[in-house]
Amino acid sequence: MTHLRYVALATENLRSAAAFYEGIWGLYRVAGDGDVLFLGTVGSPEPYVIRLRQADERRTDLIAFGGTDAAAVDALAARLGTDGVSLASEPGSLQLPGGGYGFRFFDPDGRLVEVSCDVAGKPYRALEPGESVPRKLSHVVVSSPDVPALKAFYERYLGLRLSDWLEDRMCFLRCSTDHHNLAIVQGPVAGLNHVSFELRDVDEYMRGTGRLFRHGHQPLWGPGRHSAGDNVYSYFAGPDKVVVEYTTALEQVTDEEAWVPRVWPITPDYADRWGTAGPGEDLFALWHRAPADRGLWTPAAL
Repeated sequence: MTHLRYVALATENLRSAAAFYEGIWGLYRVAGDGDVLFLGTVGSPEPYVIRLRQADERRTDLIAFGGTDAAAVDALAARLGTDGVSLASEPGSLQLPGGGYGFRFFDPDGRLVEVSCDVAGKPYRALEPGESVPRKLSHVVVSSPDVPALKAFYERYLGLRLSDWLEDRMCFLRCSTDHHNLAIVQGPVAGLNHVSFELRDVDEYMRGTGRLFRHGHQPLWGPGRHSAGDNVYSYFAGPDKVVVEYTTALEQVTDEEAWVPRVWPITPDYADRWGTAGPGEDLFALWHRAPADRGLWTPAAL
């Protein structure tokens, strides 16, 4: 895998979700009308980073990764099929913005995953100083009742590499130089923990956090700075209580051979190295109450 492409979400209220992500969060509409919208960032060539779909209930439709080329996509599909992994589609042309070549399959928790290559990029530009909108999709975190098994799956088949652990409850995996593109946290059920967006730098991150303040969205946790990944964070409740994060300054892994995964303690001083984020009680309560994702073992409508 080369990078995280996008996350597709189904919502009961597409209008309010679009108003949040376009009007407050800082994404913009790339394509779509009616019941499906594709939202991108001005700082990324990726055709879109969030896909929103009107549905009868909230669910995570899929998580998409970029593959190196068609040969790699075909080889992965063949290997998954041989090993008995359930495929939702066979490799072929994708009828989505940017096109490309890819397929979909279910991970061991029943989460739908897409891998694609040869996707046409869109125009993009470097963000200006003070421009407090997301530069790119940073990472996605999922919950699982069996973290070691899910970690082993993504390492074995998608080639993700371990960056760090939070004790034995959360692992951080990468497919790029970013410290993590996917993280897996222990939970009673399989679901979506949060989706994170990278801003230009700490000043832009704070300006973006302030914009959410002014629109009546108080952080569930943050501003603060993590230990694993060393990134700064502010977590918010987005539409349908999907947790979204502003982040920046994520640690980079530039020497694969030299990197040694670390094990960080789960203590307040490591969870928030600045000591500014507060207890995060609302965030953890929201995560604790989250039901199993409705999209498990069910192909997405698009």
